[in-house]
Amino acid sequence: MTGPTSGPTSAPTSAPTVEDLGRARRAAILSAAARARSAAKIAAAEAATRALRKRGEPITFQAVAREAAVSHTFLYSNADLRRRIEHLRSQHRPPTPGPASTSSAGQNAESSTLVAALSAELARLRENHRDEVTALRAALERAHGENLDLRRQLQRLTPT
Repeated sequence: MTGPTSGPTSAPTSAPTVEDLGRARRAAILSAAARARSAAKIAAAEAATRALRKRGEPITFQAVAREAAVSHTFLYSNADLRRRIEHLRSQHRPPTPGPASTSSAGQNAESSTLVAALSAELARLRENHRDEVTALRAALERAHGENLDLRRQLQRLTPT
């Protein structure tokens, strides 16, 4: 047999073939394209963090991923982006509420009034909804009855 054999016992060829060069070139082109896509995603994620900070929105992995149109996995797997997002996220944490002060008594009364007003509005809306559903059910029953009458008339008028 003349020609290269495959397997671990074959001797390496001395010069790469045209096919090997084409394969290497395609691999290099694909690698360059992957690096370019990755760089574009990194730039988009950095722009997203700047935009979120500018708008005063919290910096989270979900918000950055949504804003930059990249996956959560990409953000978590890129060590630099992950550190930056975690750092910005920790800076933006809202302060935890402290003990209630004397001014909170006025706020509690206002909240109580608001809750009572909203509860009354909800009760009114539920009653209206119940009335509408009852009226619609009655109309549906009438329509079913009318439909049944029309089918019976059609059967009488249609010769068999």
